[in-house]
Amino acid sequence: MHKKIETNQAPKAIGPYSQAILADDLLFISGQLPVDPLTGMLVTDEITIQTKQVLDNIEAILIAAGFTLKNIVKTEVYMQDLTEFTQMNTIYSERFCFEIKPARQAMQVAKLPLNARIEISCIAKKIDKS
Repeated sequence: MHKKIETNQAPKAIGPYSQAILADDLLFISGQLPVDPLTGMLVTDEITIQTKQVLDNIEAILIAAGFTLKNIVKTEVYMQDLTEFTQMNTIYSERFCFEIKPARQAMQVAKLPLNARIEISCIAKKIDKS
């Protein structure tokens, strides 16, 4: 069973895709940009602020689906400039400070939508409480 997850606490999709799709116990979150959901505009050009906004957007979608950051099992980080990896990773580490962190891949790309410096997508899984 598939269910579209959508919240106004994260930016609206800017194309023919969903913010997230819940498929059984897996949540697939589309790549999130550093867009303020209230203004619809890209936040400042600074990588740490952009990373924080992206993670805020992801967390808003997780909450809308009944998940938390601890449910994330995999992230994909796309950056315009990997020389900013350390700054991004500092913010990322603050948000994923629990014992079991998600698997991750990070890569430099030529360009991102809206000329953002970072985009992150992820997969989360409901924790079996049995």
